[in-house]
Amino acid sequence: MKRTIIITLAVFAFTMIALFVFNKLSSRKDRDLLFTEAVKGDFEVSIQAPGEIFAENAVDIKAPEVSAGRDFRAQPLRITDMVAEGTIVNTGDFVATLDRTQYANTLKDEQERLNEYRNNIEMKKMDTAVTLTNLRNNIRNQIHTVEEAEITLHNSKFEPPATIRQAEINLERQKRLLEQRKRGYELRVAQVKRDLIRQNMFYNRVQRRVESLEEILEGFTIKAPSPGMVVYKRDRRGTKIKTGSTINMADRVVATLPDLSSLLSRIYISEIEIRKIKTGQNVEIRVDAFPDKIFSGSVHAVANIGEQLDNSDSKVFEVMVKLAVSDPDLRPAMTTSNKVIIQKYTDVIYIPTECIHAEADGIPFVYTRDKVRQIVVTGDTNDKHTIIEQGLKPKQSVYVVTPENARDFIVKGEELKQINHERMTARK
Repeated sequence: MKRTIIITLAVFAFTMIALFVFNKLSSRKDRDLLFTEAVKGDFEVSIQAPGEIFAENAVDIKAPEVSAGRDFRAQPLRITDMVAEGTIVNTGDFVATLDRTQYANTLKDEQERLNEYRNNIEMKKMDTAVTLTNLRNNIRNQIHTVEEAEITLHNSKFEPPATIRQAEINLERQKRLLEQRKRGYELRVAQVKRDLIRQNMFYNRVQRRVESLEEILEGFTIKAPSPGMVVYKRDRRGTKIKTGSTINMADRVVATLPDLSSLLSRIYISEIEIRKIKTGQNVEIRVDAFPDKIFSGSVHAVANIGEQLDNSDSKVFEVMVKLAVSDPDLRPAMTTSNKVIIQKYTDVIYIPTECIHAEADGIPFVYTRDKVRQIVVTGDTNDKHTIIEQGLKPKQSVYVVTPENARDFIVKGEELKQINHERMTARK
């Protein structure tokens, strides 16, 4: 019995000691979480942004032109077959085929119209030849009639005056009839020419349509204009153009052959941070497909006008980052993580930004572990830390959050207020 009581008391005592030690350690750990030390070292200001790789230069693979300069209404083009994205092709290799149905039917209709116009022109020429031959025969016959009337008049000079007058009237009548037939022939020739010109105009118009359709249908088998790797084009909504897609006739590009020797990473920077981005700034680029590799680059171009992306509440600006060197592993459309280096500092003091406080006057200060409310002069900042130009020393301990007894802290660094006021005035 005594042994049991002793064991129970020992266990209880051990448990109480363990709880006491644990509470002490936990309390100490909690207190340590309230503080951080000012660090002296290198400081980097950067902006992180996701991106996507694409080639700076590329050769477009286009569908045939069927809108501008054609004598017929353009119809939608649909891709019926296309090589897989990433296929390596040579000049003249097959890339895609387009649906020929609508244009082939239109070509058939136009060819039938062309044959109809051709037959009509041939019939018109045959009918005209017969008609003009008859008119020419009538003119020749009338010439003979006039000659006979002249002979009759000449032989009637010894006849009575009435007979002579009758012969003169007949000659004049036959001459007028001859002139009428000549003018009628000329008018008929002019009319035939006009009709043939109109028929030929219709024929030539249909012939142009037929030739255009034949030319377009030849282009329905799209081939590579140069060697390279096929990369699908994206439409305005970001959807890849592939088998089954309908081609936008305002932009006939179905795929591209990128120049992989010069690659860019397209990123978007918020309107709040875009003022920090300048051309020439260094960029560290990581590709999601190769997380262990870091590629160097620089800011190549910055857009002057912002845009609203689908999944963004604020406007962003497009920024082009150019990779310093090419790599055979990199491919267009790979996703990237980009760190734009805004500024680098050496041997500066910095602390977490959350340690810095300010009241209505805007003067920054920190709470130190030795119960001091220290006014500081801040410098540049990044996403986590802020440089302290004056007011703190390396390894000096500061509160991460506002202490409960903050009112009891002694204020120091009054002389730094003037510097802060001057800086705030300069910003205005």
